[in-house]
Amino acid sequence: MNLNPIMLAAGAEILRIYATDFAVTSKSDASPVTAADQAAEAVILKGLSELAPDIPVVAEEEAAAGRIPETANRFFLADPLDGTKEFISRNGEFTVNIALIEDGIPVAGAVYAPALDKIYWGAAGEGAFMADVTDGVIGVARPIQVRPAAGALTAIGSRSHGGAETESYLKAFTVAEFKPAGSSLKFCLIAEGVADIYPRMGRTMEWDTAAGDAVLRAAGGRVETLDGQPLAYGKRNQPGDGDFANPHFVAFGDPAIPSRCPAP
Repeated sequence: MNLNPIMLAAGAEILRIYATDFAVTSKSDASPVTAADQAAEAVILKGLSELAPDIPVVAEEEAAAGRIPETANRFFLADPLDGTKEFISRNGEFTVNIALIEDGIPVAGAVYAPALDKIYWGAAGEGAFMADVTDGVIGVARPIQVRPAAGALTAIGSRSHGGAETESYLKAFTVAEFKPAGSSLKFCLIAEGVADIYPRMGRTMEWDTAAGDAVLRAAGGRVETLDGQPLAYGKRNQPGDGDFANPHFVAFGDPAIPSRCPAP
């Protein structure tokens, strides 16, 4: 299933608005939203309805408006503009995210960073890839995979949502460097072997993580809850939390990291 044409079209809408003096408003949860979020989501919904009309789509802005379809065992998760704060600050580290979920697992996904001219995609059994994008055209696909963890780690974390819990978690490992990054690019940087570990101790939603998770899993990595279980998708009717809300999690490149790289 080729999601990339939809990714490029949504990214073009985002860049069109990025070049303007756009307005910023707040949703009911106080998170920011712009016309780019809404325009990109419209493109994604139209594109997915044409690509796979029988598969329901859970999309961030639709969900915020209370429009959530029944999801069953197979559905799409879409975040039209992950990293809205990065978009507003104009640092380029925002992405378009689409993932296909089957039985709670992100089996395929794509992440496009339109301002950085990079796109990542992957699927279970097919591997993960990245390419440069020039003038809206995807270049040569390059296979990517996680790197072996040899010695000290490179950790990566949120540029906008860091915290003491993350610092505390990383003390269990020998960390040589911490790289801040925005949006789902953190998963992709681990997938391409630039970083090793990404702990997220703040609140996220499934549409924030699914596409990057799919790419990382396809590249040989994993995303786990703090009790060592794979991060699951399609979580509804959760006691004490909302639909599609994630628990805290950690993304790893090398699956041996927990046993091979703890600090002495």
